[in-house]
Amino acid sequence: MNYKKLITVGLILCLFCLIGPAHALATGGGGAFGVPGAASTWSYAGKQGVGTAYEQYQDKLYSDTGPSGPISKVWFSIAQGIVTETAFGQINEAQIKDLQFLVTGDGFFDEEKVNTTSQIDYLYTDSAGRPLSLAYRVINTDPDGKYQIEKHIFTDPDRQSLFMRVIFTANDTNITPYILVNPHMNNTGSGDVGFVSEDSLSAREGDSVYMTLKSSQPFGETSAGFVGQSDGYTDLDDNGVMDWNFDSADDGGGNVALTAQLPTLNNESVTFDVVVGFGDSLEAATAAADGSLSDGYTAVLNKYNGVGSDIGWEDYLAGLSNLPAMIPQTGDDGHLLYASAMVLKALEDKENAGALIASLSIPWGDTISADASATGYRAVWPRDFYQVAMALLALGDTQTPLVSFEYLDHVQVDANTPNNSGATGWFLQKTPVDGTLEWYRVQLDQTAMPIMLGWKLWQAGLLSDSEITVWYNTMLKPAAEFLANGGQVHLLDNNDTITPPRTQQERWEEQFGYSPSTTAAVITGLLAAADIAENAAADPGAAAWYKTKADEFESTVETYMFTTTGTHVSGNDNGQYFLRITQNEDPNDGANINGSNGKPAINEKEVLDAGFLELVRYGVRRPDDPDVLDSLVEVDDETLPDNLRLKYEFTFPGDSTAYPGWRRYGNDGYGERTDDGSNYIGSAGDQRGRVWPFFTGERGHFELELAKANAGGALDAASVAALRDVYVRALENYANEGLMLPEQVWDGVGVNAAHNYTTGEGTNSATPLAWTHAEYVKLVKSLTDQNTWDSYAIVRDRYGETGGLASTYPQVYFRGTPNTWGTTPMTLTADYTWVITPTFGSAGNERFKLDINGDWSLNFGDNQPDGIADQGGADIPITEGAGDYTITFNDQTNAYTVIKQGGGGGFASMYPQVYFRGTPNTWETTPMTLVADNTWSINVTFGNTPSERFKFDINGDWTLNFGDNQPDGIADQTGNDILITEGPGNYTITFNDQSKVYTVVKN
Repeated sequence: MNYKKLITVGLILCLFCLIGPAHALATGGGGAFGVPGAASTWSYAGKQGVGTAYEQYQDKLYSDTGPSGPISKVWFSIAQGIVTETAFGQINEAQIKDLQFLVTGDGFFDEEKVNTTSQIDYLYTDSAGRPLSLAYRVINTDPDGKYQIEKHIFTDPDRQSLFMRVIFTANDTNITPYILVNPHMNNTGSGDVGFVSEDSLSAREGDSVYMTLKSSQPFGETSAGFVGQSDGYTDLDDNGVMDWNFDSADDGGGNVALTAQLPTLNNESVTFDVVVGFGDSLEAATAAADGSLSDGYTAVLNKYNGVGSDIGWEDYLAGLSNLPAMIPQTGDDGHLLYASAMVLKALEDKENAGALIASLSIPWGDTISADASATGYRAVWPRDFYQVAMALLALGDTQTPLVSFEYLDHVQVDANTPNNSGATGWFLQKTPVDGTLEWYRVQLDQTAMPIMLGWKLWQAGLLSDSEITVWYNTMLKPAAEFLANGGQVHLLDNNDTITPPRTQQERWEEQFGYSPSTTAAVITGLLAAADIAENAAADPGAAAWYKTKADEFESTVETYMFTTTGTHVSGNDNGQYFLRITQNEDPNDGANINGSNGKPAINEKEVLDAGFLELVRYGVRRPDDPDVLDSLVEVDDETLPDNLRLKYEFTFPGDSTAYPGWRRYGNDGYGERTDDGSNYIGSAGDQRGRVWPFFTGERGHFELELAKANAGGALDAASVAALRDVYVRALENYANEGLMLPEQVWDGVGVNAAHNYTTGEGTNSATPLAWTHAEYVKLVKSLTDQNTWDSYAIVRDRYGETGGLASTYPQVYFRGTPNTWGTTPMTLTADYTWVITPTFGSAGNERFKLDINGDWSLNFGDNQPDGIADQGGADIPITEGAGDYTITFNDQTNAYTVIKQGGGGGFASMYPQVYFRGTPNTWETTPMTLVADNTWSINVTFGNTPSERFKFDINGDWTLNFGDNQPDGIADQTGNDILITEGPGNYTITFNDQSKVYTVVKN
């Protein structure tokens, strides 16, 4: 730039008259002018990295006396190559907007985030290059090569401080760097007071929170000022010289910035450390900064990483028991998987253990006012929360999901919730991490998902029967009662009657009515609550009611939400598909749904949304359900006008594959403007919601289940690899250089002038988004297991999701003396063949029947008995005494068998005996039962160790044994151990000794 000419003495005198002597003389000290400064904003939301120290729990809390020592409550983010929003205290309490360098030289003045090109990678990696901590190396280079700024960024695990090593290289003479920091103390950009000394830059808001920046490199000059008026940027932008040296920026506070001049460099490189300390007093903040500087770069970084005896991020990764087995189902050798694991854990608050936020960003923050406190996405949504907890559980983290589940009690509405005089049991829409009110509309999926998470933890053995019973009575039953019965909500201005499954808001928080995705969660939550009530909490009446309501809601899915007279009828579209949402019970009436985000109200039949795939994920509908497949035709129609179109395809440098992506729904306005590509502003009519990468993960889960159904329930390695190479690789390509996954990517629609995004690049909405990272982790886990991680067997079993096997009825129930005539689902193990192995006692009248609907309306016994069940027949007696019996029932022929474990039953077989050997019986020989020609069966309970497995042994001495090398459901002689991938529980295992086909079905 060309510097302005020096101001003449006369002009100085005139300015002295205009602005007064205090401002004119303040260039040598005193207070800065220009209070309160320019209006404050947040920073760019497309983060290249986020970080915080890893800490270990003590009694499910973070404590300074815990195993990892003093708890560091500092989080940072990196965007545009610089440190951005940095929190201290709680994760939603930012104290810094940004921290960067200004650089002057002969004929130029540069701002680091604007005038350099940026690269980012990880400081600490394994031999394969996978990141082992959230410590970053950022290299920012002047395009003309005059200088380079290398920064290593992390936090001090034992102090409240941010640590940044700087290697500043000048490739020319007369290069002067300056540190510029813009505090946003106490989570606002207004009301701050800045003050400096010869070796520190400090700020405060009131007397409650302070920050101090110090450096190992001595400062030449320091100054405090008001942004846009008297700050260092404004000073240097004038003539490239630091003319102002204000001691403070006060006058009641405002938007302040602090500047420190560093020594001028001439074709040389200098290495120094910059530390920002935080505290509730100036003394505490200064002590934190001084302590980190005193310990030094190597010691602090080693503690952060977890080198040697220090506890750090490497220890967290090492404790994820499922992580190594998941690497083969990634497309980048686990790089994004490792980063995702740490990012998800880093998004937990430490003052409120278990509080998981949606993102460490405020969407489109650089144009959002920071004059008042705001959480943005730095908040708790139970829906996003569930996704993260389930992903951490998938990785093998058994502590955080449990602590997080227990945290949810803080955000459930009860009689003590401030300003509540209405229904209880539902969960608040969005809260800061301390659980205080922020948004409070009712989203029924967010009331179902805490129940679903609790059920998963119980099934995994992380909550015992007694523990889940306590949580059922205190938290889950109130939630289930609300899901089943609804109620009159009255919380502040939210006064509404909720009648499930009609929700006040669906998962996009914009519409009321009947939503397929919400309804899928409601049904699943009710059945999960029923299972807990029936099998742990001794509450059979409630269990029966929850099942009744789940069945009622399930019966309305197509009636209320599937249109047969849709508007999309061109090409292959036939006008038959699931709607995004309908506000009444008629999906064919074409009523309008509300407009939002600048978009007008629109005919409900115009709006497509792939949320109905949640019906398949949870098990409410089969993947090959005709209505599901029919709806995908419209969802995937790339000829629709851009406002209504969902699917787009993307290619990335060096990869010619076209990867799929989908928008949330048609008519979505939550995204950048189409006229110039500038930021979303809330109500502009020309803005557009872009492609969300996590829908690629949701679709990948569906395609996994569809492929299994088409293949009869099992996939070969090639089929799994094909899914990985499309859906996993797509998500990996959507990640930025720092391995952060975004909320939205640029889809190429509209003018791109404001940001010049490349197609498929994350936008300024929110990066990293926890939900996207969670969906990636879950997809990798699902492909590893060949089973959707967050599916629900209790739902699939009830509504006919049977792994592609044919059956006459969606479910058959065993009812008899062993279960006091309750309803225990049998397992479909082959076409039309149901199996169960109950334990009968020694009473003289042990007996059973088979029930189809669970209400005796269609049941089978045997009047002869002759092995052919009769509708409404007599009870079937047990005649061989107490023991375990394998019972099979063919629902097509009505033939049944009752075989006592250890007997042969007269069936043909290749071998006189087949033995089960595995972890449950410590690899001893347990005889399997011959239940049909060549078919052996056994019921086995597996535990919660990371590597539960088994093999088949013929002679009991390993001389002839079978495992599986693929695995593909076909046993191989002397093959590998067969792994259990669905977690602890009881399994029915069958083995055909002729074809070598085996099945492993969780009961």
